[in-house]
Parts: sequence; C-alpha cells; structure tokens
Amino acid sequence: MPTSAQTILVLGGGVGGVVAAVELRKRLGDRHRVVLVEREERHVFQPSLLWLMIGRRTARQISRPVDRLRRRGIDVVRGEIEAIDPANRSVTVSGRELRGDAVVISLGADLAADSIDGLPAAGHNFYTLGGAENLFRAASQLREGRVVVMTAAPAYKCPAAPYEAAMLIDDFFRRRAPGAVRVDVYAAEPAPMGVAGPHVSAAVIEMLEGKGIAYHSGHQVTSVSAEERRLHFANGASADFDLLAYVPPHRAPGVVRESSLASEQGWIPVDRKTLQTSVPGVWAIGDVTTIPLKLGKPLPKAGVFAHRQAETVARNLAHAIEGKDASASFDGQGECFIETGNMRAAFGSGDFYAEPVPVVAVRQPSIFRHLAKVLFEQQWLRRWF
Repeated sequence: MPTSAQTILVLGGGVGGVVAAVELRKRLGDRHRVVLVEREERHVFQPSLLWLMIGRRTARQISRPVDRLRRRGIDVVRGEIEAIDPANRSVTVSGRELRGDAVVISLGADLAADSIDGLPAAGHNFYTLGGAENLFRAASQLREGRVVVMTAAPAYKCPAAPYEAAMLIDDFFRRRAPGAVRVDVYAAEPAPMGVAGPHVSAAVIEMLEGKGIAYHSGHQVTSVSAEERRLHFANGASADFDLLAYVPPHRAPGVVRESSLASEQGWIPVDRKTLQTSVPGVWAIGDVTTIPLKLGKPLPKAGVFAHRQAETVARNLAHAIEGKDASASFDGQGECFIETGNMRAAFGSGDFYAEPVPVVAVRQPSIFRHLAKVLFEQQWLRRWF
C-alpha cells in the first residue's frame, strides 16, 4: 500500500547534503518532497580549493549555483538556519519554520580563525574560497622568503589537505622563483594523517622531506603577530614567516551546538552504520558528526565519508518510505588523492572501521593519479549538478 506523501528536509548544501538530496529525489516518487536548505548561493567543490590557491582554477570553475538543483525536482530554500527542533523534525530558516517527516543534517564544520589571537589578519585560510583566492594573489607577489603552512588545531577536515598545500605551494615557487622561497609546515598534531596509522604518517613526511619542506610537529599556535609576521606556540617556540597559509580551528555550527543533538564537544553522535541520531527520524552525516573509532580517535572529517554516508541515508530512507531496494550500511571505507606537485598525486585508501586500528595503504605519486583526480573533479560536478 502506498505511503502518504513525505517531506524530507536536508540541511546544508555541501558534499553530503547535495548527494543526499539528489539521491533521495531519484529514489522517491514525485508525491514526496525533498527540501534542501542552504545559505550560500553557490556550492564550492572543496578539494579544488588547493588548485585555486595556486592559480590552476578559478572560483567559477569549481563552484555551481545551488539553485541548479531545482531542475532535478529538489525544493531549494535559501536562508540561514536559526534553530533546529529535532523532536518535532522542524527547523527555523530566516524566521520561517519548516517541518519535515525526516531530517538529514549535513551542516559541516565552522572555521573559527578568530579563536586564535591575530590569526585572521596575519594569513590566508585556504579552506575558504576567498582565502584561497587571496593566498594566490599574495603568493604571486612574493619573490623570496619563507612560506609557512600551519594547522592551528590537531583535528580538522580533509587531513591530507595541509600537506598537499605545502607541496603545491613549494611547486608553485620552484617554477616561479627557484631556490628563493622556503616552505615549512608547522602542525598542531603529532604526525600527519595520524588516524590512518604510522606508516601513512611516515609516507607523508617522506614526501615533504623529499621536496626540502621541513615538518615541525606538535606546535600548537597560541597567537600570531601580523606586524612582526611571527607565530607563537604553546611549547614556547616561535617562527617567522613572509607568507602564512593556515587551516583554522574547527567547531560545530552554533545552531548544532545549541540543539539537543550535540555532544559535549558540540558534534552530533550517530550510529556508525546508519548515521541515525538519538532522535528518531533525524540523521546526521559528514563533518558535523562524531564517530568514535576503536583506537580512541574519531573518524576523520572528509568529503569521501560525507558522500558515502549520504548515499547510505538516502537509500535507507527510500527503503523505509517506498520499500524499494535493500537497506544499506556505511562501512567506513574511504580514500583520497594526495597532490604532491609537479602534476603528480599519491593515493591513500582503506578501511577506517577496521579494528583495532584502521587499515590504510598509500600508493606512490604518479602523473596518472593526478589526472585521475582532475577527472574525478570534472565528473563529480557534472554528475551532481
């Protein structure tokens, strides 16, 4: 017997939100509504910010209008989410209340550069569109000196990105001013991509050192002086720079922290296989979630996980509403390209749900893998928009 018409609210138009909305629309009959709520006008394909910051992409090339999803039969609501009421499966968007029969939360992580004294004025946050563009302009004017790539906190989304950024920036200056610019990495974490295991960390450090990029681990920044161009760390050390590219601290969006769904740290705990929250009818996916692993650390925040979690939730919701297809389970599998410069990329993949520790392998850099990443970018934007 056909189910009554349902409304599914998808909160957030990042990778997870877009995939969830499109997959739900594809799997559900026309009588059901899929509503995507997003404040930004354009969806930005985040992995390509690394190419934007060195001038290999433009903002328009790596973004698409969110409203384009209307052509797929998705109702797009533009506005700021001001409150989430999980028990009633409702949200307040720019003063307007929206109610659903199910809610999928994919609001990502807020970037909190202002939580470090002096940081916003001193450098460039290449995790944002504007920050990546500004970094390219600043790098284009630098003729000699020291570039510092810094992670301001131990945990952040896309764990490979800061190390890719360092190698891409190094490659950028090798082509423009050979030998005139030095690149250093200062990391708050004890090792690169630590959740993936010590062999992965060692492989990344080897890539950095092979290019002459110094890696300084365990340096938690406490303040930055824009005038002196100097970083100050909790261990008492300091470092000077001529150009600073940074990953800011992350925190859960305020509307999530203020909801009944949040943990003490502000993120949303979910079932590791179904992404169900503690409230029936409410799911959460992607960076806004926290999923503990056996080794004591959470599942990394990364687009590949948001994508696969979105597919899992969409399939299970469609199964519950329409009875179509079998139910699905998120298995913790993930992979990513690691750009190393000189038109090459490495590739890491594995099982992050493996116990007692994730099982991840890294394949060596090659031109083929770089071209595969370029193809993935083009196919992703074409498929989902």
